[in-house]
Amino acid sequence: MGRSRWKLGAVAAVAAGLAMAASARADDAPVTKCTALDICYCVNTKYLAAIDANVTRVRKIIRDNKAAGKAVGYLSVPLSPAGGGSFEINSEAAAQIAGDVMKRFGLSVYLLNPGAEAGDGMNGGSGADFMYMWTQILEGGGNGEDFDFFYFAGPTDFSRYFLKSKDRNQVDDYFGKLDDFFDKRVASDDAFRKAVEAKQITKPGFRIYYGLRASVAFSLGSHDEWNIARLLNERRRGVEAFGIPNQLSIFFDGQPVNPGNFESPASSGDTGRCVK
Repeated sequence: MGRSRWKLGAVAAVAAGLAMAASARADDAPVTKCTALDICYCVNTKYLAAIDANVTRVRKIIRDNKAAGKAVGYLSVPLSPAGGGSFEINSEAAAQIAGDVMKRFGLSVYLLNPGAEAGDGMNGGSGADFMYMWTQILEGGGNGEDFDFFYFAGPTDFSRYFLKSKDRNQVDDYFGKLDDFFDKRVASDDAFRKAVEAKQITKPGFRIYYGLRASVAFSLGSHDEWNIARLLNERRRGVEAFGIPNQLSIFFDGQPVNPGNFESPASSGDTGRCVK
């Protein structure tokens, strides 16, 4: 009798373990999710609740700024370390770029920085997970009504993060300045030093990335955001309430983009359905 109970208990434990494993797999399963404008991403189901919650939270931030009479923009900026960069440094640079833009335009502008408003539940999410979230926010009711402009970060924006104010007007040996920054960061930041020791970040890769590639031109998500901006303006041009005079303004690297450029698509980044 005792042995039978032991066998039954073992079977129950195995069954419970399998059920838990199946549940975990279901929570981690990839699923194709499409937005109102039929822009699709292969999203991890474990982030869907966090995405929904953050969409609601960020939309309130936007509404509050709109109610205060502010023009609302969206900062497109590379955050991933792909290509030789650092997520932490990209996040710090994004915060400074957002601050620089708002300082330039004044108190009547709010620039949404995705690096600061991604929410706490998205740690470990993929580019597709994040873009499914930001696409919903950018679309609004279908014409990007919540936004007035896009600001796409470029190499000049990033250089302002690395250069002291006195160096910005006359830049010599920029790669050398990046090397100096790298060495100081290794000495002062344990997490950065460990990443270097693990060869996740190298000095040559760091120098090339931030000297030549720190720009939305090399970011998967930013390519998608460019295409979203283009699509929203295309839709606005066809709606009587908007039309050409009320398109979204587009900036790249601090300068307004000409109509021919911002009406042109870029290659896709993270968009796409799950492949079975």
